[in-house]
Amino acid sequence: MKLGIVGLPNVGKSTLFNAITNAGAQSANYAFCTIEPNVGVVAVPDERLDALAELYHPVKVTPAFIEFVDIAGLVRGASKGEGLGNKFLSHIREVDAIIHVVRCFEDDDIIHVDATIDPARDIETINLELIFSDLEMVERRIDRVAKAMKGDKSLAQELDFLKRLKDALENNVPARNVECSDREKEWLAEIALLTAKPVIYACNMSESDFAAGIDNNENYQKVCAIAAAEQSEVLPICAELEAEIASLEPEEKEMFLAELGVESGGLDLLVKKSYALLGLISFLTAGQPEVRAWTIKKGTKAPQAAGKIHSDFERGFIRAEVIPYEELLAQGSLSAAREKGLVRSEGKEYVMKDGDVVLFRFNV
Repeated sequence: MKLGIVGLPNVGKSTLFNAITNAGAQSANYAFCTIEPNVGVVAVPDERLDALAELYHPVKVTPAFIEFVDIAGLVRGASKGEGLGNKFLSHIREVDAIIHVVRCFEDDDIIHVDATIDPARDIETINLELIFSDLEMVERRIDRVAKAMKGDKSLAQELDFLKRLKDALENNVPARNVECSDREKEWLAEIALLTAKPVIYACNMSESDFAAGIDNNENYQKVCAIAAAEQSEVLPICAELEAEIASLEPEEKEMFLAELGVESGGLDLLVKKSYALLGLISFLTAGQPEVRAWTIKKGTKAPQAAGKIHSDFERGFIRAEVIPYEELLAQGSLSAAREKGLVRSEGKEYVMKDGDVVLFRFNV
């Protein structure tokens, strides 16, 4: 899973990226401090792996991973090349979802490219640039399909859909909010539009905003209203605080979070929201050599999940021996769970569930 961190210059993108990846991306108080995208790979926090490691004492524990990409600040006119915009927009095309960092804090010492703090205006600036870029792609696609239709009338439905998509974009409706049939979703996927990507708005607030209660921050409330209208996710976060937390040892971090009165840091919440947004779950494999988490889409069947481990597992799939993580933990061992008949044998039509601990049987 690859998540792209975007936003205007000086809203806290690189600070947030540094906090969640500890990758040391450059962060400074001027526009376009980031030109090439910084990339960091982060282990997905999963307490289930620690518990399984206690049961199995494996040689290694391997979590799932997320790739974060810190994309340079976009500005008004990016779709026309302003501020190296075309280059930055191409980086966004490569990610699965967008984390749109929105500045919701006041600080006279940190320059805003538009001089004042207005999250609604900032969101509109970014979204319009993405829409303008998408419109160009859709218009080119319409031209190609219209020309091809002269010799193939079956393309009429696709052309009608593309025109409807163009109308939506011209009315500032992102592609992800356009209702599509299954066939239309396939056409949409072929174009790889920026506004088709799911979005999490990360509201970057100050530590004092959190102390006063995030619901009292009017800027945060504005972002929540925008996100609700377009069915996107919202994450209140303090990038500077996350950077401070990231530098702590695990025990210090736990104490620090307890003092703040929160159970988990921003990274944990960001991962959970990202998984929910992209419809992802994790299944687990456990044994002496390795305890590991594997990321799959909701609705994935057992053979395809097995294929995530190795193509031979899917090709020669016989059955999956499955037990929910909670039941395995409650029994204390797989053998005890087997004795009580809690380990199920599932076939090719079994739909995997989050937290399934699985042993795949196969023969090639």
